Amino acid sequence: MSKKAKIWTLVIVLIVIALGVTGFIFKDKLFSSEDEFGEFDEPIMVETVQMQELGESILVTGKIIPSDEQKVFQEAENGEIKEFLVQENQKIKAGTPLFTYDDTKVNSDYAKAIRARDLTNNRLSISLNELANARKNLTNMKKNPEVSREELNAAAKEINQMEIEIEATKGEVSSYQDEINTLTTQKEKLVVKSKIDGTIVKVNKNVEPGENGANEPIVHIISSGPFKVIGSMSEFDTVKIKQNQAVVIRPKVFKDRTWDGTIESVSHFPEGGDTAGGEDFGGGSGGNVTMYPFKVNIAGDTADLRQGFHVSLEINVSDLEQSEQLAIPHMALVLDEEGNEFVYVLTDEDILEKRTIVLGDMNDMFAGVAEGLELGDRIITNGYIVEAKKLEVGKKVKDYMDANEGMMEDGGMVEDGMIEEEPVDGEEPPAEMEPEAETEGSQNDEAK
Repeated sequence: MSKKAKIWTLVIVLIVIALGVTGFIFKDKLFSSEDEFGEFDEPIMVETVQMQELGESILVTGKIIPSDEQKVFQEAENGEIKEFLVQENQKIKAGTPLFTYDDTKVNSDYAKAIRARDLTNNRLSISLNELANARKNLTNMKKNPEVSREELNAAAKEINQMEIEIEATKGEVSSYQDEINTLTTQKEKLVVKSKIDGTIVKVNKNVEPGENGANEPIVHIISSGPFKVIGSMSEFDTVKIKQNQAVVIRPKVFKDRTWDGTIESVSHFPEGGDTAGGEDFGGGSGGNVTMYPFKVNIAGDTADLRQGFHVSLEINVSDLEQSEQLAIPHMALVLDEEGNEFVYVLTDEDILEKRTIVLGDMNDMFAGVAEGLELGDRIITNGYIVEAKKLEVGKKVKDYMDANEGMMEDGGMVEDGMIEEEPVDGEEPPAEMEPEAETEGSQNDEAK
């Protein structure tokens, strides 16, 4: 390498080092400047203590389904479908005929069985009359002394034979009746009826076997009763849920409408039938979570809802009678050296107080206060800034931001960048003065 090249290389290295040092110093000053002034630029925030709903809520999602449904599949043993008796979107009652199978053969067999039974009944009736006459004749023969013992025995034997034949005929009648009953059941099965009140969702007149050999339903009915919601929740939520627990239902298609509901059931078995757990076992936040199916009843009119709507569900899992209590934002809490919670309070005269409190229930946003505060007390919600600004307990706080009124400064309220100062006793309030416009011409006159 030549001497000139070495010199240029050394110059470049020195420039790079100089730029690095300069950047480091600039970065240090920049961040130190933000630390020095940023935290003190934050105003003191004051808020009135109020009552809050601190009930713990679980948020899950679900889908609307009918409270009941009926899916009718074709049964091969019943033969071919003869006629459909309903159409899609038709409202029906339980017992309404949906479709019929071809009943030609069954009707023929039924008619034959009826004729055979009736003929056998007629024969049975004749035999019973003959038996009655034979018994009457035997009675008269017994009264006649001229009738021999042999004649009496022959007449009795004939009656006995007639009784045997009659019992056989009764058996035939019973057999034909059983056949008629079986055919009647078959005839009833050939007329498929609805089991529920509802609406016809689908009528499939061209049934084709599926991939697994199973057919699609020929007729699909959803009930006209109230809809329900189904979904699944994590194992952590299931232990907090009880039957009949209140639920707020928010369909995603309606932004400002809600429905009330109650928990119908939460399954004891995991979603998908994974009873052994398998891969769902895991610990910590990175592990898998087992999901459990649940059902929710919807109260009130569900006419505006449709099957398949997706909904979000809010389930209050706390004691509803004790969920509302005095509460403050979590940011208002400050810990002393011994780990006790306290808050900074402003009196009506804006005097700073340090108030020890006892906490109650909590949720994600608020902490309940069991002791130490009263409804309407004014607390500093960013208590950490009090020490940063080196404010002293027992002294008046001159400037702060009230959540209800705006920025307070030396007893006045800031509005649109102006401070309205309170007039001193005995003095007239200062007149409003309009700022003089400094034009180029006036500046020139003043200079002269």
